[in-house]
Amino acid sequence: MRTKTLKKNKINVVTLGCSKNVYDSEVLMGQLKANGKEVAHEEEGNIVVINTCGFINNAKEESVNTILEYVQQKEAGVVDKVFVTGCLSERYKPDLQKEIPDVDAYFGTTELPGLLKALGADYKHELIGERLTTTPKNYAYLKIAEGCDRPCSFCAIPLMRGKHRSTPIEDLVKEAENLAAKGVKELILIAQDLTYYGLDLYKKRNLAELLEALVKVDGIEWIRLHYAFPTGFPMDVLDVMKTESKICNYIDIPLQHISDHILKSMRRGTTKEKTTKLLQTFRNKVPEMAIRTTLIVGYPGETEEDFEELKQWVQDMRFERLGCFTYSHEENTHAFNLEDDVPDDVKIDRANQIMEIQSQISWELNQTKIGEIYRIVIDRKEGNYFVGRTEFDSPDVDNEVLIDASSTYLKTGEYATVKIIEAEDFDLYGEVIN
Repeated sequence: MRTKTLKKNKINVVTLGCSKNVYDSEVLMGQLKANGKEVAHEEEGNIVVINTCGFINNAKEESVNTILEYVQQKEAGVVDKVFVTGCLSERYKPDLQKEIPDVDAYFGTTELPGLLKALGADYKHELIGERLTTTPKNYAYLKIAEGCDRPCSFCAIPLMRGKHRSTPIEDLVKEAENLAAKGVKELILIAQDLTYYGLDLYKKRNLAELLEALVKVDGIEWIRLHYAFPTGFPMDVLDVMKTESKICNYIDIPLQHISDHILKSMRRGTTKEKTTKLLQTFRNKVPEMAIRTTLIVGYPGETEEDFEELKQWVQDMRFERLGCFTYSHEENTHAFNLEDDVPDDVKIDRANQIMEIQSQISWELNQTKIGEIYRIVIDRKEGNYFVGRTEFDSPDVDNEVLIDASSTYLKTGEYATVKIIEAEDFDLYGEVIN
């Protein structure tokens, strides 16, 4: 009589949404590995954990479709168990349990110990800062705070992530040291709001002090700032950026709009005049800085005049990097009480118009780089090119530098000195200078 062999479980973690979710998945995977579990990221596995996004309609649809896809695989016997965590699960758990009951269990954004228990693992407190990174080996995200205290009318993040909670500087330095020991050279600092960092722990905005501590970590060569809020921006950060070569001359500062009446309705706590003055200060203090922003078009009550003002402002400001989203009407947000009165086709047309303007600006700015020499990091090889970035570019969202792989050999994760020989809207072509 043949005995049944015990199949070893393999846990497949699937990540949807933003870099904060990537970070959370990495923490989960680190805990699972420390518990002796076999774990993979977006590969095959008989147990699936889906880390969902619930930010805007498109992201919610993708999350729901992914859940349904794995539930079908479970019904077909391809996978044994499906667990769901993350923002969608935090926000809509009762609805999801009712509509998709075949999921084994749903967990919110703060229920990591419960999720681990369901996966047959224990939460190990001593592993704070330990994670299995899923990004290329040369860069990693460093989440310096969780949650958000801002009252923005359109945003559901506080519903899903809770109040702002800063991570102590010493914990972040230890985490950075662990990452550096594994070969990470670039830290991308993320939070819902970097600007607010430290107010809860240290009773003051403490981002500059955190940066001064992180630049001392051996092996880290670039530190990049993502998601700063314009209101209350701590100006001492600019001084650190100017004096510390490890801090990239780069900032991601989502501004959302510029019409005063839209900013007021959005509850952004700023005005066109204040925002423009802030950006002028950035450029005066750190002239080399690349500024990335994101905008929302089609917000309730956005008139043609508001949109024309936004368009003109984008042309005047000449942002180095810019993304544009169409407004998503999110229940339980303050803006949900307003009429979603801009038709979808108008929203899409407005977003396309903004991106056309930005494409031209990006092309013009890139032309000025021809003949210039930059230090770049190589992220990957793709087709006949090695693909890298300057300090002015973040992974996945910004410009890339392409180097002909037939004439040069470069290593992923290494830095190279490159002369720009050609430029398009969003790509630069370079040759290595020895």
